[in-house]
Amino acid sequence: MNLLHHLSTLIRQTDYTLSTAESCTGGLVGHFLTNIPGSSRWYRGGVIAYSNDVKMDLIGVKSQTLEQFGAVSPQVAKEMALGACSRFRSSIGLSSTGIAGPTGGTETKPVGLVFMGICMNEQTMARKFVWPYDREGNKEASAEQAIQMVIDLLSTSLPS
Repeated sequence: MNLLHHLSTLIRQTDYTLSTAESCTGGLVGHFLTNIPGSSRWYRGGVIAYSNDVKMDLIGVKSQTLEQFGAVSPQVAKEMALGACSRFRSSIGLSSTGIAGPTGGTETKPVGLVFMGICMNEQTMARKFVWPYDREGNKEASAEQAIQMVIDLLSTSLPS
């Protein structure tokens, strides 16, 4: 995957570290990252926070956030990314939460809906995606997009 080579090149130019909190991607982002030779220098680790209890207990997502917005929301994606930074003491935190399918979707939250969160310097943002694929395709598209989000962040924060 060319994205992995690009990420490796960019992050090695920094002292940044990266961690992940994954729900709908089920560890696929961490899998991709650990396929990069030398990633142990900058990838601190990750957690698969699939259940709401794990999101709260291990990552620090607030129960009020889950109750008010639901697990598949930009608010939860942001709290997961922030929690990854905090729990793993990393510079960058990356998160995924969504509905991979084929079931679980609703009219307002369809199958393929994913929110990706990213955190750096306690600043968080989330992006919304709606993928048209099957379960495996939705997970793969989400994982690739997560890596692209880190590349985009590094590309804008590094001096030219």
